[in-house]
Amino acid sequence: MNDIRDALLVARNTEAKLVRRPVSPHIGIYRWPITMVASILNRATGIALSVGSLLLVWWLVAAAAGPQAFARVQAFIASPVGLLLLLGWTASLFYHFFGGIRHLVWDTGRGLAKPSLNPMTWVILGLTALATAGVWVAGYMTVVGA
Repeated sequence: MNDIRDALLVARNTEAKLVRRPVSPHIGIYRWPITMVASILNRATGIALSVGSLLLVWWLVAAAAGPQAFARVQAFIASPVGLLLLLGWTASLFYHFFGGIRHLVWDTGRGLAKPSLNPMTWVILGLTALATAGVWVAGYMTVVGA
């Protein structure tokens, strides 16, 4: 063994002979399945919804506190950072909603077969994008029309 990497590839079999063993794939070469991405996104959107709820609470408290406090919150929400947070919160809300419906379908025992998992995940992502875009277009049309 000339190299430490060779040492990591060597093991002993049941007869105590040295054999080369495969190395497990690591993050650099492993391709994430879409279902794994969907599972991670479901957890991340749950966290984003919790954090985004703080913005909603801030807005409601400011509305009760008076016009100056409300104007400050409105100015933040209208800023690029505030709009980006709202966009992310909207997308998180829809993704978590559609993911929850998927889980309700799974609770009935349907949609758990491998051939239906990937297409269902892509449908959830598509519905999230469409619903988010629809809400933002409707909001923009309302603001521009006003």
